[in-house]
Amino acid sequence: MKLLAVDTSGLVASVALLVDDRILAEYSVDYKKTHSETLMPMINEIVHITELDLKELDAIAIAGGPGSFTGLRIGSATVKGMAEVLEIPIVSVPTVDAMAMNLWGTDDYIVPIMDARRNQTYTGIYEIDRNGRLLTKLEQCAISIEELAEEINRLGHPVIMLGDGVDRFMENMDELLKVEHRYAPAGMNRQRAASLARLAQQYYSEGKYTGAEEHTPVYLRKSQAERERENKECSKSAV
Repeated sequence: MKLLAVDTSGLVASVALLVDDRILAEYSVDYKKTHSETLMPMINEIVHITELDLKELDAIAIAGGPGSFTGLRIGSATVKGMAEVLEIPIVSVPTVDAMAMNLWGTDDYIVPIMDARRNQTYTGIYEIDRNGRLLTKLEQCAISIEELAEEINRLGHPVIMLGDGVDRFMENMDELLKVEHRYAPAGMNRQRAASLARLAQQYYSEGKYTGAEEHTPVYLRKSQAERERENKECSKSAV
């Protein structure tokens, strides 16, 4: 199987090529560039360096959300265009699920934390079993950091956390959590297309994919622009 994986759900842009059970290439950038600037050059570089014939791809995988509204739209538009031209399916993998795969091998529960603004986080709670299968304790959702801490304490199991939300909420979690907890180190604490590809391979084998026309990102929340527009409409209605 040949699968190209793309993740633009957060600050990191990441692309990987999986062939059978090997990651032949992975390219990630976490710097002051927009995904619209970096994504296609990254894909082109991987295609060039691996001498990949795009027509040989079986599928293309995408971090399907939640995450940055702009990032998800850029990634979605890119893979939809490629999938339509190449006539291959899209494997949409929940962003938070894919992040959890970074920490395969731990006995702790895995808690990705993405900063969703407004004191909320995109998160979930996971366990990876001895066969490398991802087990869900809390499905990905948008909740407050207090609600997340309450759920972790309820489960009563050691956790390891990762994601860009750790930087913002570490002090809160240290104060709120009553269970043993730690934080993933650099190299394992952000979105990685290689982890996305591994989970997408499983999804593909289970028939969990769509055509380009059917694919849409999962936002979980309305965008800032949508919320502001609704607030303006409510204000006008009240006059």
